Amino acid sequence: MKLKQITISIENAPGRLLEVTKALGEAGINLRALNLVDTGLYGQLRLLVSDVPATRRILMERHLPARVDNVVAAEIEDKPGSLVKVLKCLMDSNINVLYTYAFAGAASGNAVMVFRFSDNDRAAEVLQENGVRLLDADAFGILDTNNA
Repeated sequence: MKLKQITISIENAPGRLLEVTKALGEAGINLRALNLVDTGLYGQLRLLVSDVPATRRILMERHLPARVDNVVAAEIEDKPGSLVKVLKCLMDSNINVLYTYAFAGAASGNAVMVFRFSDNDRAAEVLQENGVRLLDADAFGILDTNNA
């Protein structure tokens, strides 16, 4: 139940995020999730996109090196304390959360958490064993995640 996420380092300068999103939009690529984190002179732009191979091709053409990482998307109740339950079962299994980002209201009014773990495969097993619904590429409308 892993998803392919594109990570790009972009200069923290006016128009850089616009440049990337415009290029993808003009190519018909839909952004399924986006997270931008400031790291100083550059930002780390993390994207779940509708077409991973096409996105990589477009970024390469623009000389924007992109990395593809495996991430896990989990649907949790959008109410106080829900994330605590998820994190507790991961901690009990000695699984570290490397990073996460979230959005609410996407799936049946629940929140969706996108995670990168110290061990994505084991984390997916633990989450499923604890009744957490994991979302696959189909749930996000992501094309061809295995060949990117």
